[in-house]
Amino acid sequence: MLVLAAIVLLVDQISKFWALSALSDGENIAVIPQLIHFRLLLNPGAAFSIGEGATWVFALTAAAAVVGILYVGRRLRSTAWTIVLGAMLGGATSHLLDRLFRPPGFAHGHVVDFIDYGGLFVGNVADIALVGGCALLLVLSLRGVPMGGVGDKEGSSSS
Repeated sequence: MLVLAAIVLLVDQISKFWALSALSDGENIAVIPQLIHFRLLLNPGAAFSIGEGATWVFALTAAAAVVGILYVGRRLRSTAWTIVLGAMLGGATSHLLDRLFRPPGFAHGHVVDFIDYGGLFVGNVADIALVGGCALLLVLSLRGVPMGGVGDKEGSSSS
């Protein structure tokens, strides 16, 4: 879980560094014309820029998510759940770092978004990890896959 989280965090932060340097002058790069473009957006809010005035709330929420995932992750025995929580931990940690350390200031930082999905919304690598992790979490939950692995009907480890 921690290795996947570190990979997501690293790829997200490196891609944001690239976006800030390559797209800061208003550059718009077509990746798949009409579908995906790279363009820089500094987002003070949540998805779709909701809650722009409550950046500190998102910092607290991300911190709580990181702590919660680390707590739950201690008892993982399932590979699928390890992937889910690793992806979500990496995405949440990266967003938390943005909120804490990017301008305009501590706990008010803006998340760097740069992947424009056909004008519907703009996101980043951490968002992809979070959405993918949530989708897989839903599938595993609906299928009744326990976090502790096969044969664990309560979702806790059998040790």
